[in-house]
Amino acid sequence: MGRLITPTELPRWVPGKVICASDGLGWRGVALRGYRYLGQDVYIPPMRDYMIVSYRRGLTPMERRFDGAWTQTRCAPGSISLLTRAQRSNWNWTENVDVCHVYLTEEMLSRLASEALDQQIANVRLNDVLNVEDPVLTAGVEAIQREASTQSDGGNLYVEGIAMQLSLHLLRHYAELRVDAREDPSRLSSMQRRCVVEYIDAHLNETLSLQTLATLAGLGLASFTRRFRASFGCAPYAYVTARRVERARRLLTDPRRALKDIASDCGFSDQAHMTRMFRTRLGTTPGALRAEALR
Repeated sequence: MGRLITPTELPRWVPGKVICASDGLGWRGVALRGYRYLGQDVYIPPMRDYMIVSYRRGLTPMERRFDGAWTQTRCAPGSISLLTRAQRSNWNWTENVDVCHVYLTEEMLSRLASEALDQQIANVRLNDVLNVEDPVLTAGVEAIQREASTQSDGGNLYVEGIAMQLSLHLLRHYAELRVDAREDPSRLSSMQRRCVVEYIDAHLNETLSLQTLATLAGLGLASFTRRFRASFGCAPYAYVTARRVERARRLLTDPRRALKDIASDCGFSDQAHMTRMFRTRLGTTPGALRAEALR
């Protein structure tokens, strides 16, 4: 198949006037480009990202060949086209149109699909959709375009939130998912890892039982301990201790919190226990870290 092209390379194959873009804004997992296109007949090589096309101005007959089959329709403001990643396609339209492209990365869609299904997803493929009226997709693209134009405070987080909503909508209504059956049997599965980590974080201030964690994963003690170490690179006790130290470090930045209360909230037996763990892992004490953070 060769190299996959990026959104900024697309004009080499589909020439048009750029009318808006998110270039240089530092968005993660999502990008936007708006174009003014004359009627044309074009070939698009396989693209790196998934693409949503929102039609903003102009009415045109539209033809597209996707996976060997041609589809014909008429696109107008409110129409949406979808193109899956790594897919060759041919497009033909005769009238001038303004469109807005939103690009979503493979990492974003695959991660959300894996979280939604509690399984590792090998591939996400968008269906052959040349023209659909979908208010959710249209509104999402418009919101991202406005943010690219106004560049308001907190724009990165705002856009990433919208992109996640669009991705989940695509996964629910327009996608085919292929589960990765190649999970390493010597490690915890993605679902087991997620279940165990969420339980540890939710019960970090309590006494955590190795048997409880093994039961959550549906494994015996020996098998769980072996697979946990292979998955996380350390024993369960060391992992839990590291999470407790990290939580305590965050709480130290609040000068109103007493050290003994932080120790209790993070699952240490007492303040002295917390201090010993800090010395062992960080080479310093909670008090010294707090003083440094509050300078």
